[in-house]
Amino acid sequence: MQPSRNAGMLGAMRVLLADKLAPLVAGRLQDLGAQVHNQPDLKDAALASALAEHDPVVLVVRSTKVTAEHLDAGRSLALIIRAGAGVNTIDLDGASARGVYVANCPGKNACAVAELTIGHLVNLDRRIADNVVALREGKWRKKRFGAARGLNGRTLAILGFGQIGQAVARHAMSLGMPVRVWSRSLTDEAAEAFGVERMTTPEQAVDGADAVSVHVALNAETRGRIGTSVFEAMKPGAYFINTSRGEVVDQDALREALESKDLRAGLDVFADSIVGHANVYGTHHIGASTEEAKEAVGEAVVHIVDAYLRGAMIPNCVNLANTTEATHTLVVRHEDRVGVLANVLGILREADINVQEMQNILFSGGDAACARINVVGEPDVAALGRIREADHVFDASVGPI
Repeated sequence: MQPSRNAGMLGAMRVLLADKLAPLVAGRLQDLGAQVHNQPDLKDAALASALAEHDPVVLVVRSTKVTAEHLDAGRSLALIIRAGAGVNTIDLDGASARGVYVANCPGKNACAVAELTIGHLVNLDRRIADNVVALREGKWRKKRFGAARGLNGRTLAILGFGQIGQAVARHAMSLGMPVRVWSRSLTDEAAEAFGVERMTTPEQAVDGADAVSVHVALNAETRGRIGTSVFEAMKPGAYFINTSRGEVVDQDALREALESKDLRAGLDVFADSIVGHANVYGTHHIGASTEEAKEAVGEAVVHIVDAYLRGAMIPNCVNLANTTEATHTLVVRHEDRVGVLANVLGILREADINVQEMQNILFSGGDAACARINVVGEPDVAALGRIREADHVFDASVGPI
């Protein structure tokens, strides 16, 4: 259960935009009543200084790292929004320890990244970039570049099947490519409905595939997961594309495979040492860099801030506990008056009952409300009796979660 949080006076809501976002963001946030500080080049010490100076309640970043130093500098910081999908650049443990919400904007750049992925796929097959370079050098090499394999009927293996992976699959199938997928979350039923073949391991997925595209999030389990065992399972001359995170690929293993298996690689993320290889076609980490994607992400940022301002559930919050130590739920129906819940919480404190989560729902008319309070331990008969007999309480009950 995500706790709602009242942001207070709208004019007091300070928002720091520390990365370049779509132009609509600052204006839309101002329309909500927020005080916006737009400083899109902040990072490292400059970000810490800006946090201390402006003392924002909300911080919005794209690629800028948010460290423990930054969290310490932002005394009023309550919400960090990553204007993108991954949150590996944000100190999640530090934010959670300080009670700071971290939210992201997943899927908003899916179309843009998928389009670049397909662009890399076509380029690896038709060598469009090499064609352009040769022509600009005044060289006509139709015989050399006219030996493409073609993509129709060729098998694409997709590693990771979130919204980007799914968008890539749709595009690839429209080109006539059979698609096989490895994803921890994909079920046989979902794979059948989508029209793809589910594989149980990355190695199984890439075995015999003509092309491989990586779309996994970066975390402790996926860091370096696309390594020697995966590249050894790939067929010689296959195409390899990574538009997700460079760290999910073992760069040394990729470099070896480029040589030993004559792979061609289309990379939007990579180690600097690999970009000069003749079989590597690199782009400048531009997967999400389209106007459509920026505007979609911007709309999502505004939506998250608006939810926080209204005290509503925060969309896409990534650092809330999935489970708590709470053992019982105390339900209190009460008049909506000042001090009623404060008295209830005081009784719980005296009974040494710790509150983990709480939600108070107001009924139409504004006269009554119902509080659901998740607690550690069961209030005894005496404590429950005191709550029931408290002023302006209609009734109270308790049961195990």
